[in-house]
Amino acid sequence: MGYRYGVELYSVRDELAKDLLYTLKRVKEMGYEGVEFFGEFRHTAKEIKEALEETGLVCCGWHTPWNYVEDDRFDETVAYFKEIGNKYVVIPGLPAEMTNSKEAWLKTAAEFNRVAEKLKPHGMILGYHNHSSEFQSMDGELPFHILFSNTDPSVVVQMDNGNALSGGADIMDAISRYPGRARTVHLKPYKLGCEKPEDGFATMIGEDDVPWAEFMKWCSTQGATEWYIVEYESEAMYTQFEGIEKCLESLKEMESKGEI
Repeated sequence: MGYRYGVELYSVRDELAKDLLYTLKRVKEMGYEGVEFFGEFRHTAKEIKEALEETGLVCCGWHTPWNYVEDDRFDETVAYFKEIGNKYVVIPGLPAEMTNSKEAWLKTAAEFNRVAEKLKPHGMILGYHNHSSEFQSMDGELPFHILFSNTDPSVVVQMDNGNALSGGADIMDAISRYPGRARTVHLKPYKLGCEKPEDGFATMIGEDDVPWAEFMKWCSTQGATEWYIVEYESEAMYTQFEGIEKCLESLKEMESKGEI
């Protein structure tokens, strides 16, 4: 069927910090179609736009600090994203006071709804990217579900399958409650059974315990997924460039064999 692959540039953060254009060129040469940026705006929007145009890559999202969508910076953020052509405003983490209780998560959900509504007229979509902590019980409920079951269906469920596994989640059960909301997802290898949970990331796509066939099928048939974004954080086995290249090779090999 053909999946549209992007890469989370945090995976090659050290290379990116050295040279924006060279990093994007390498990513394009590997066969990626899109890039998801992260964090603060360290380049002008003009510089990002020109680098994307030169390489032919698409900005498939930005892991955006929460304070960038608060009222005092909202207009600046929207203007920046309009210039670079980004529509996916994905929040990768939140301040402790927004996540330290069920009540806090409910207030956070209300804030997400408010910000999502403000973004709609600009053609932009708000999302949230999970880590393992959203699958640790809080007052008998999982923060992952407290958030997404109380947000507008337009809010993207950016499932990071490796992070979810490291938190003990049943990935398929977690996302099946939110059809049509996995507009972008993160593909991250994870191996179960390690003595330390963090050691589970030192593996490769196709050699890990992510239920790839089931996950990718659900995304393509029910998740309304547009972008499959590789994130490879471990440097125990490969350099940053090697890691994301091997991930893409593994995905395309599984695809060619009809395994995903």
